Amino acid sequence: MVVLQELAFSASDLAQTRFAVSPMWEVGTSFRLLSSGSAHPVHRAWAEQVRPRLAAAGLDRGWLAELIPPSGYVADFLNPAPAGPSPTLAGELAGILAAPAARVRHDLDRLGRDQGREGPRARSLYADPEARLPRVVEEIESYWELALAPYWARIRAVLDADLFHRARQVAEYGTGGLFKDLHPSLSWDADELRLIRRRWAMSRRTAGAGLLLIPSAFTGPGVLTRVSLPEPPQLAYPARGVGTLWEPRPVARTDAVAAVLGRSRTVLLTELESPASTTELAHRTGLSAAGVSQHLTALRAAGLVTAHRAGRSVLYARTAIAESLLAAAPP
Repeated sequence: MVVLQELAFSASDLAQTRFAVSPMWEVGTSFRLLSSGSAHPVHRAWAEQVRPRLAAAGLDRGWLAELIPPSGYVADFLNPAPAGPSPTLAGELAGILAAPAARVRHDLDRLGRDQGREGPRARSLYADPEARLPRVVEEIESYWELALAPYWARIRAVLDADLFHRARQVAEYGTGGLFKDLHPSLSWDADELRLIRRRWAMSRRTAGAGLLLIPSAFTGPGVLTRVSLPEPPQLAYPARGVGTLWEPRPVARTDAVAAVLGRSRTVLLTELESPASTTELAHRTGLSAAGVSQHLTALRAAGLVTAHRAGRSVLYARTAIAESLLAAAPP
């Protein structure tokens, strides 16, 4: 059933409205996209790279598969309210570990009602949250390394660009102008945020003060909410520019970069348009595996690439610094 919900704002609520980039929101929404099995038009290339890695690691049938179903409710304790504008994954995982047992069981009860069933891992977590939450966190860390960490510089650039745009909107048009442009399902009128959505209600009777606005790359076309007293309500919305997230980045002629880094290292950077292993890079460039490994070690030490464990291999990815270096090369 479609419901028109109204979230009232006092002057104090407006003062406590803020933005945050949340790694855990990206974990939950991206895992849901992958587990749905759909060929998402925007994220297809990313999903085709990541799904085989998850299957090989067994993450498509682990704790997250029960706590983040393909549709419906997601356990609220997986999305603790970010303490600041840019929480780290480690900080948010600490929040999950600190979730009270009563909170975890409450969320699992709601998840079971929504899904009409309880999986064996969810039952185990319900029986002993303190002992099982570290295993949930360990799986989240594994998922992050396989699915998001190699791409995080690119994802984060899109999210930061959205925040810059929203900050400018607030400066030019005030909070009302911000909400009217955030998403088609949202509107602002007479100190109330109106949201057309399905299922669960969101009001000041069920939500804490203020509002947390979270841009996301993987939410899909709609907005997602988390309402859990006494924390502020969270509203995740599709970030601007997501449609261009996986498009090949234009790279200028790299002669000037090669004059500084060397031809082989520059070739490797340009090949890392998508994360790749040493073996893949050696095959694509014609360099020896030993040579590729040596060059990647130097690039990593310079902050131009990052390394991420993926089973028995390691995936290398360009950093934001490398992206800027290649884009700034003169024509």
